[in-house]
Amino acid sequence: MNTFSKNELTLESCMKLQRLAFDKADEIGFKIALTICDTGGNTKLFCRMDNAPLIASDISRKKAVTAVGFGMGTGKDWYEFIKDDPILNGGAHDISDFMLLGGGKPIYINEELVGAIGISGGHYSQDEACCDAAINGL
Repeated sequence: MNTFSKNELTLESCMKLQRLAFDKADEIGFKIALTICDTGGNTKLFCRMDNAPLIASDISRKKAVTAVGFGMGTGKDWYEFIKDDPILNGGAHDISDFMLLGGGKPIYINEELVGAIGISGGHYSQDEACCDAAINGL
């Protein structure tokens, strides 16, 4: 039988990402929901800060699933990818669990996709800042 192995984020790494993202959200001054998923799009860790917008929970999950599913960030990365393609631009929103808004980032370690993080609760640029702080601190 042919098989392959792949690396995934540990729970310890996910908890570190969560702490770093929450610290950045506190620094900026807003509340977030965060989802970290494995390479299969399965939720590895979900956490919502007290008083984060309720809708941010599902949005954070969709951002993480989109980022890991395509191996690219949501927001500007996706916008640049689809903006000049009328079929993609018109159809991307019909993809189940797809989220174009910024705040979803794939996580690569040694150039290997190991998961993704999705953050929601503020303006998408604030969400992206929290993602960057978490990933860069890992």
